[in-house]
Amino acid sequence: MLASLEKIERLCYYISGMDALDKLTFSVQAMTFEAEGNHQKPLTHERRSRGFTPAELRQKYGDKWDNREVHIDGRTIPVTNAVLSGSKRIPLLKAMLSTVCERDCHYCPFRAGSDFRRVTFTADDMARTYYKLFQLRAVEGIFLSSGVVRGGICTQSRLLDTAEILRHKLGYQGYLHLKIMPGVERDQLIRAMRLADRVSINLEAPNQLHLSRIAPMKQFHEELLQSLVWIDEIRRNRDPNQGWNQRWPSSSTQFVVGATNESDLDILNLVESLFHRVGLARTYFEAFDPVPGTPLENHPPTNPLRQHRLYQASYLIRDYGFDFEEISFTRDGFLPIDCDPKLAYAQTALAEAPVEINRADREVLLRVPGIGPKGAASILKTRKYQIFRELGDLRKIGVLSERAAPYITLDGQRPPTQLKLL
Repeated sequence: MLASLEKIERLCYYISGMDALDKLTFSVQAMTFEAEGNHQKPLTHERRSRGFTPAELRQKYGDKWDNREVHIDGRTIPVTNAVLSGSKRIPLLKAMLSTVCERDCHYCPFRAGSDFRRVTFTADDMARTYYKLFQLRAVEGIFLSSGVVRGGICTQSRLLDTAEILRHKLGYQGYLHLKIMPGVERDQLIRAMRLADRVSINLEAPNQLHLSRIAPMKQFHEELLQSLVWIDEIRRNRDPNQGWNQRWPSSSTQFVVGATNESDLDILNLVESLFHRVGLARTYFEAFDPVPGTPLENHPPTNPLRQHRLYQASYLIRDYGFDFEEISFTRDGFLPIDCDPKLAYAQTALAEAPVEINRADREVLLRVPGIGPKGAASILKTRKYQIFRELGDLRKIGVLSERAAPYITLDGQRPPTQLKLL
């Protein structure tokens, strides 16, 4: 197996007529399955046909897809407009050090044995090619991953070598997200956390049973979940001054949704644990879309609205203080597709027990549709010198008052609500 991989790698590196920018272009195109910063998707005609109304499309995705391309020396390179912490947006390059892979993940186009064009960079080539794009101001950050070659430990070493060339030889100070490989060593994690702004390892599924159906060579606890536990232990037990820019990086993971018939309840039960027990900053959800030539090519695609509901529910747990038990599921363990999770909660818990805006604490206010963290903060600040008596008072401070109206009282009175036409 190692000999065959060595042959593939040599072939990849010496592909005739393929210079560094050509290889980078191909490498970036291979990273479309990886989420970072922005969970939206292009609104292709296929996606438009999956049950979205025009209003839902505008509300959930806006009028324009938020990715773009940069044109350099005759090459067209896709760039992601990533949304980072604090809502900062940067043009981000998502690239693979190698598209060679020895793993057999059933949904992946460049799994072992597939008829897929391969490219491989040396650490120095990848670092210097990206840095040229950075100097040209075409991008402001890089998300660096790789196929697994000669095991996760060896692959991780190559990723780390690339990051160290960027940081220490080239003096790169920009955003760096490093992918963590399956089976990485703890010392490698420490090394990665001293170089990166964010580290991530994809769990892909909520447990070993579901993971084995899409990635039979991966071990859920030993190779994947253990790394997230170690990352949290390093952050808690070591001096943050050892990290990049004197702080430890955030961590994230990603799930492939709908490829193994897992339920939303399975996924979110784990997500809650990851947020509260290992300090995970973000979970990404990728609606399964079958790739021709893979073992799952005939598996039906996942409705992207299911992906959107999972994001909404994860934000309720992470940012709004919701307990897992407060999320509504169908009998089969799925989030209702036709209703966002916060509204589903309010219809059950608040319709007959409305929240008094002038007395409720932050935790209760956040359970009202139309009131987010900023809106709750504005209410708490404003009511120190003002009593809220009508919806216009809430509207003035940025609260979506009409959305909140059925579930609140203002100075003891239910506000008038406009009846919807049938």
